[in-house]
Amino acid sequence: MTALAALFWLSAGLIVYTHLGYPLVLRALVALRRPGARRRSGRPGAEHMPVVSLIVAAYDEEEVIEAKVANALALDYPRERFELIVASDGSADATAGRARAAGADLVLELPRGGKIAAQNAAAKRAGGEILAFSDANSTWRPDALRRLVEPFADSAVGYVCGQVRFLDSGGGNLEGAYWRYEMAVREMESALAGVTAGNGAIYAVRAADYLPLPAAASHDLSFPFELAKRGRRSLYASSARAEEKMVPALEGEFARKRRMMAGIWDIVVGGGMLSPRRYRPLYAFELFSHRLLRYLSPFLHLLAFVTNIALLGQGGIYVVTYAFQLALIAGALLGGQFPLAPLRVARYYAMTTASIAAGLWDRLRQGPPAAWEKAPGTR
Repeated sequence: MTALAALFWLSAGLIVYTHLGYPLVLRALVALRRPGARRRSGRPGAEHMPVVSLIVAAYDEEEVIEAKVANALALDYPRERFELIVASDGSADATAGRARAAGADLVLELPRGGKIAAQNAAAKRAGGEILAFSDANSTWRPDALRRLVEPFADSAVGYVCGQVRFLDSGGGNLEGAYWRYEMAVREMESALAGVTAGNGAIYAVRAADYLPLPAAASHDLSFPFELAKRGRRSLYASSARAEEKMVPALEGEFARKRRMMAGIWDIVVGGGMLSPRRYRPLYAFELFSHRLLRYLSPFLHLLAFVTNIALLGQGGIYVVTYAFQLALIAGALLGGQFPLAPLRVARYYAMTTASIAAGLWDRLRQGPPAAWEKAPGTR
């Protein structure tokens, strides 16, 4: 095999592995561990439940903040063991006033500094043993907080994320389908060595384990691997459920992911994710398979495409693989015009993969992002 052919098969193989092979390997590893039956604890009395601070960072959220506060105060959790903090990140609208009028226990009116800065400020003022976090446009089920904190009964657990369901607005975005796949993977990771990422809609961290992160970082991505380096587990609680509106159009989803990916590179490269020190082997395997290879996907695709062209005269198999890649590109281009499922999937995959490279380009040109913007159509 020539070096060119080796590069092609390596890049193509890694693409297939991270999206399809990794979940299958993960499933086999989880099955091999043959864990004992999960302990099902009864519903604990109020006196045994931890004190929780639910923190909602908000920027110009006057449209939804009253509903969010009402949803939080209606949670099935002892009111005397629960506080609600709204951290307004330099909002220029009525967010702070409406949150206060709706019954939030503490409303912080902060200068504009970005989501992480607002969360750091709220964490300093929080009095709970557990710090829970939610987006302003997320709606939690009544038992979500109770389910979210249950895994903290294990003293080795430092972080827990719940399940987010995206409500389809009928705009052609397949993010909801992707998240169903993603949640299945995270459930297996949780059973093996711990999740490699969470989500902003519903998650919690033990107050003693909270890490004040720099502005360009992200709780969703940074907490799981940072806590793993400290010997703490990060789990997925599928029964702790929240809902959010999905970005209606795929173009809006691309813009949202592009903004997110602009900050990913500081976490992956400069934030310590790539350093293997203090990771347990299984967790390092998860990070490599689920995170690093995913973020390298656009560059692996480019390498596979270019080497495939150079190999076209070296056997029929390369004609087949080249035709497959062209079909994927054609499907992505046609997906916006024809609402056929295979074309829509191709378009979603191409645009979300391209958002990774676009985010890197933005990071190189503009530096790390700190402020945050709402995704249009999600309120």
